[in-house]
Amino acid sequence: MRGFNSMTWRLALPCSVLLLACGDAGNSSDSTSNSSTGQPSTTVDPTTPPTTSNPTTGVSVSDSDTTAGSNSNSESNGTSSGSGDPTTTTNSSATTTSASTTDNPGTSSTSGVSASTSGGESSTGKVICEPGDGMGMGMVEKSFIWIPSQDLSDVAKVNTQTMVLLARYKIGAGGDSPSRTSVSGDGRFVIVNSRQTGRSTMVAANIEDCVDKNNNGKIETSQGPNDVLAWGSDECILWDKQWPYAGGFAAGPRGTTWTPGTWDYDLCQYVDPKVWIGYSAPGGVAHFARVAVDGTVEETVMVPGWNGQGYSPYGGALDPEFRPWMAGLRGEFIRINTDQNPITVDRFTPPGNTQGYGFTVDPDGNPWFAGCGGAVSTYDTDTMQYTSIPGTNACHRGIAADEKYVWAAANGPCGLVQIDRATNTLIKFHNTNPCSTAIGVSIDAEKYVWLVDQEGWAWKIDPENVPAMKQVMVPGSHYVYSDMTGGQLNSILPQ
Repeated sequence: MRGFNSMTWRLALPCSVLLLACGDAGNSSDSTSNSSTGQPSTTVDPTTPPTTSNPTTGVSVSDSDTTAGSNSNSESNGTSSGSGDPTTTTNSSATTTSASTTDNPGTSSTSGVSASTSGGESSTGKVICEPGDGMGMGMVEKSFIWIPSQDLSDVAKVNTQTMVLLARYKIGAGGDSPSRTSVSGDGRFVIVNSRQTGRSTMVAANIEDCVDKNNNGKIETSQGPNDVLAWGSDECILWDKQWPYAGGFAAGPRGTTWTPGTWDYDLCQYVDPKVWIGYSAPGGVAHFARVAVDGTVEETVMVPGWNGQGYSPYGGALDPEFRPWMAGLRGEFIRINTDQNPITVDRFTPPGNTQGYGFTVDPDGNPWFAGCGGAVSTYDTDTMQYTSIPGTNACHRGIAADEKYVWAAANGPCGLVQIDRATNTLIKFHNTNPCSTAIGVSIDAEKYVWLVDQEGWAWKIDPENVPAMKQVMVPGSHYVYSDMTGGQLNSILPQ
């Protein structure tokens, strides 16, 4: 059994500078080859060299919730030269940035959600259970995958066991370009980030968490794949938050990850989860906001001079110490040290051949990068070395890790890459039939792998029998690189 502090971190951090943290401050349709082979399937249709980071010397703090104008744009898909050859880089360095925090609740629209926090012992003073001993976060009977449609401004909820599309929710009036979705560890809530309009939306998965906003004695919400209520009328939409982002498609919120919350010894489960959301504010400053389930922005960590090819923080994940990691598009990645007081931020710049696109953290706490124009790569936090996986040079998109394997969506050819996590070797490239543009990868509560295709469907895959994958159709164009099942979060929790 792994406890809270099972990981030993030995990062050499050579320099530090001041960073402040305070209160609340595409449509990319990539053309790829339609390579496919006749894999058995079942269709379910419900209706340069390495560089190191530079010290940060200045910060600014914003409490504004105003939004700059938006301009439609397309997400960069240009590939840079990279190599799929095995590459290990030693003598990695990182910049440690100190951070101070203050509480300052942010504003949001209506919410009826409340949460409680419990401490180290039960009400009788006796420890009832430790994380991993009790029911934990698992809720297999209510396991969903949340797939956003960038063109329809909605998000679809699919039961991962039955593969039935249960509901669809509008998360904007149109032109929102929703992309990243992230699910809480208990499966009850999902955050949906809209790149174009700079807004995040919280949706309740279960009817008991929805709110009767018009007080008519019933919950009005989507009841099926074709039952989509108008924006603002579905009562399972709890709130939406407009960020003070720089405006336009590139700056809108993307990277996101949940924390499980606080362990309640009486209930033998985590309570009061938080979600971290990354977006870009004016002046090239990346903002990382910690938000409560009720929409309160509890604190915002600011990172000036964000290196992400002009885009907001691209992907997020949590490590076993419950510290958020965020990565930029073909740029830097950071660790937000929430276990330190004041909070510090470690900044890392990977080798040029990494070309990071999708991002995750494995159950051992090591980051992985799906290189687009480069290899699938990983960073060992103990040895501070980067390793590229031989044979994986392509444009990879989403990436996910389980106890044995790492899975990455690939374009050119189109399919799914399977990597042995223990040996850092490629096991196999799997085709899907059909395959248009493989995009997102996530792992559900039962350890099945999900591969989302941009064209309008998703695959449920048994990791030990990949050819027997099953297909479910989902309306719209899908562009997602995040923990859309909550599987990444659950993978790092004590078992």
